[in-house]
Order: sequence, then C-alpha cells, then structure tokens
Amino acid sequence: MNRESAILPLLLNELRLSTMKRLWEDVSVEARGNSWSNARYLATLCEYEIAERLKRRLSKRMSEAQLPKAKSLESYDFAVIKGVSKSQVLGLASGDMWIKEGMNILIFGPSGVGKTHLAAAVGEKLVENGLRVLFSRTTELVQRLQAAKRSLALPAALDKLDKYDCLILDDFGYVQKDEFETSVLFELICCRYERKSMLITCNQPFKEWENIFVNRQMAVAAIDRVVHKAFILEIEAESYRKKQALERVRNKTVKI
Repeated sequence: MNRESAILPLLLNELRLSTMKRLWEDVSVEARGNSWSNARYLATLCEYEIAERLKRRLSKRMSEAQLPKAKSLESYDFAVIKGVSKSQVLGLASGDMWIKEGMNILIFGPSGVGKTHLAAAVGEKLVENGLRVLFSRTTELVQRLQAAKRSLALPAALDKLDKYDCLILDDFGYVQKDEFETSVLFELICCRYERKSMLITCNQPFKEWENIFVNRQMAVAAIDRVVHKAFILEIEAESYRKKQALERVRNKTVKI
C-alpha cells in the first residue's frame, strides 16, 4: 500500500466523508477497469456520499415526525369516500406552495372515516419531499405546552415547534374546554399564523368549536386564523371501524 492509499481513509474520516471512506477502494477498481477519468471517479464518490446523506436525513426526519405506522396514500381507499379526491390530496402532499406560504389543511369528517390515515399519509409525503413534520394527538401536544407554561417555558416550547414546516394536530375536537388548556392551543395557533403550516383533523364543524374553546370570542379568533389561508377537506363516508366490526360479526355468524 502506498502512502496516499494509507492516508486517504484518515483524511476522509477527518472530513466526515464516511461513505466515500467505505467505497473509495471498490469504486477505484471499477474506475480502472472502465478507464474512468479522475473527474468521473471523484464525481461518482461524491454522488454516493450525497445519496447516503439524503437517505440518513430522510430516515431521521421520518423518525422525528412520529407518524402512525402503515398509513400511506397508497393504502388509503379513496373509492369508499366522498368529498375528497385522490388527485386533490396528491397535489397537497407535494407540499409545494401551501407550505411556503404558511397555509393550513383542515380535514373534517365523522369518527372512523380515515382522517388520521389521510393526515399521516400526507405527512409522510411531505417528509419524503424534504420537509420537517411533527404528528401529534392534539390533547397530548396541549398537555406538553401546558407543562411548559407552568414552568414558564412556553415561548421556548413554541420556538422548538417552529422548526417543523408542518405540524399535524390529530383529533383537534377532543381538547377539553378548559381555560388553561385551550389558551395554550390558541397561543400555538397565533404563533404559527401565516408563517408555519398546520394540518388539523377534526370531527366537529366550525359551529361547534365553541365546545373546544372557553368562549365564543376565542373560538371565532381561532377559526379566523386557521381558515384565513387553508384548504378544507370534508370526508363523507361510513365509519371504517363500524364496517370492520360488522364484518367480524358476519364472519363469526357464518362460522357458527
């Protein structure tokens, strides 16, 4: 082994080019066998390094997004719902202009029609397109913000959420009508207004949001901010969970 071959792994390690360090020898064999130029050899190594970094970044962002498992657009059955088309959702999932403009998506529908599935599937596509996403049940996120407010750290908690391009608030309608709880939710909405996007799923129409916020004025102010720049999707369908339960009963009856 010559001096350059001995020192190159050390240099690549110092530069934190781990993929190039791992592959340079194998690629050099291919380069010699195919009479590559020095430029092509180096470019190929750089391409491998970039591809591996993008793969690691995607894996990290998928992990931090905390999306529910097995909730993809490919597995979502658009044939059984009304009010929302696959092409419409695919367009939003690209996360093009609406994310840049701090717009929101609101998904309404009764319980069990696949709101969570659809929200998670859109979130997955956003991450694949290089965006940072966080999925959370609204009640759980509110509890964390409440704890931060009690410890006088709410501004820091909101700043931490600011790093996410899209915040997915699932089951928005289950927040309890409590002044301390809904006040932090309102602060979150105000903080992200026109700057950072939210994707909200809710089984309650706007006229019932007074059941979420402590007073009508706060409910009106929250709705005004959320819908100012928003895409509203209303799902009409029979509950998946109800259909599955009935199917289990039918299958059990047939076996008997």
